[in-house]
Amino acid sequence: MPAADLYVQPRPMRHQGVRLEPLERTHIAGIKLAAADGQLWQLRVTSVPEPEQAEGYVESALKARAEGSRLHFAVMEEASNVLIGCTSYHDILPAVRRLEIGWTWYAKRVQRTHVNSTCKWLLLVHAFEEIEALTVGWRTDALNFDSQRAIERLGAQKDGVIRGQALRRDGSIRDTVMYSMTRDEWLGEHRAQLEARLNSPY
Repeated sequence: MPAADLYVQPRPMRHQGVRLEPLERTHIAGIKLAAADGQLWQLRVTSVPEPEQAEGYVESALKARAEGSRLHFAVMEEASNVLIGCTSYHDILPAVRRLEIGWTWYAKRVQRTHVNSTCKWLLLVHAFEEIEALTVGWRTDALNFDSQRAIERLGAQKDGVIRGQALRRDGSIRDTVMYSMTRDEWLGEHRAQLEARLNSPY
């Protein structure tokens, strides 16, 4: 069994009408439809695949899971059983009980709803309370200000900026902003704060 499976224990997780399930080839058609909602692949600061690249996107995710470096989830709308996005654990380091959350995107129709906060709640509960990770990290493009604000609302600490860290889809070189949260911080106050947001009307 891959190292990522041993540590992360992939399984469906559900809360407030949203279900996360490990990404499989059966999700390819759903990825094509969700990515097309808003033509999200045209945004240079995101990881959304073009519809014709959906199969390669899933194959890459499955390869990373087999190698133990990333576990990708399909984000499903429970009521309709329709795929509305993707997210993942990545840079999984069992020896130091650390992982990161990223490769996250959503169909345009569910952006700025409870979906993102619900997914983060599920992933953080599993990471900190079920597999007892000590640290969860995030990284985002220095130009993706919406993503930075969303991460900061979770209570994550900005660790710094890695300059010239990666290529964007258009070939330009990006600076990457790094964030993290510890298990003590999550259990101390950030869990309750996120739950309060989830219980507030959107």
